[in-house]
Amino acid sequence: MTEMAVDPLDVLRRRTSVKWCTHPQDVLPLFVAEMDYPLAPAVARAMIERIEASDVGYVAGPGPLAPAFAGFAQRRWGWDVDPAGIRTTTDVSVAIVEALRQAISPGGEVVITPPVYPPFFQLPVEAGGTVREVPLLDDGAAWSLDLAGLEAAFADGAEALLLCNPHNPLGLVHTRETLAEVARLAHRYGVTVISDEIHAPLVYADFTPFLAVSDEARAHGVCVTAASKGWNIAGAKCALAVAAHPAMQLLLDGMPAGTGFRTSILGLHGTAAAFAEGEPWLDSVLATLDANRRLLGELLSAELPGVQYRMPDAGYLAWLDLRALGWGEDPASVALEKARVAVEPGLKFGAGGEGHVRLNFGCAPDVLEEAVRRLARVRESGA
Repeated sequence: MTEMAVDPLDVLRRRTSVKWCTHPQDVLPLFVAEMDYPLAPAVARAMIERIEASDVGYVAGPGPLAPAFAGFAQRRWGWDVDPAGIRTTTDVSVAIVEALRQAISPGGEVVITPPVYPPFFQLPVEAGGTVREVPLLDDGAAWSLDLAGLEAAFADGAEALLLCNPHNPLGLVHTRETLAEVARLAHRYGVTVISDEIHAPLVYADFTPFLAVSDEARAHGVCVTAASKGWNIAGAKCALAVAAHPAMQLLLDGMPAGTGFRTSILGLHGTAAAFAEGEPWLDSVLATLDANRRLLGELLSAELPGVQYRMPDAGYLAWLDLRALGWGEDPASVALEKARVAVEPGLKFGAGGEGHVRLNFGCAPDVLEEAVRRLARVRESGA
């Protein structure tokens, strides 16, 4: 598979997204989850066609997106999705909040599993709930869900689980067996599982959607996802919520009408094109990211041998343990100030984030090389 060409930095800096407008031009921006690759031609064409047709009004439901996603899910993961169970909204965070509003009682506990995507700490609160943390287990070689901890939280009255699969920032892909046990626990204790699968198109091997696991998963679960990470179109503002059981479809139908009405019509058609026609582009990106995740390991071994890195099984985000460098609880501040490399502070991700950073390797190899060398020079200088 041919790897993806990347524009040079001077071209990338003409973009107006947060990645390119947050820091001065001497900083390498490897923090926010945006890739540096050119837009997929099928996605761009679909959006341009709508503009040329002056078709920039309000959406009239999922339209072509529902069958496009169902086809992608079947081809990619062997998951049979009924298009009738698909709803849309602006982004995954909105889908999470609105689904949780329907799933929990006022003040109800929502379980999250840190270290995890920082908005997970706020979204349950926005939905009227409270957060209960059940941190991931780490045996020194691999991370996993704490199933005993989840059961204890469910038995204690937690009403929902906000699952991250694949798990950001670790690139952890939960196994079918683990997800099946989560579904069994959800059924036993009457817990709703909201499974954020936004990074699923970017898995390097096998992926199991939560709703594909069992009847118990379908009876208690909602999938929220988008093309925004896989095809780098977060600003297009279109996400999906998927239900595969009558009770969960009723949950989605209980969301305010405006939840779907606010979907971007350009994003909807671009997302439909991504799922229906964008797999060759996606495969090229995956080949590029696969090379980069391996390159990062080689660079760290050569330039920063004390840094701990486990190659992710999905996505373009690396979770790096920099504690050996002696840069304190927030090494991202040192990386920015002294190396001029912007990475996400591990502290944002909750328990287990001290001394860690999240680095985005969805860039050109030479940018990745320069970033690691800058960090190595700071270490050599004794900072």
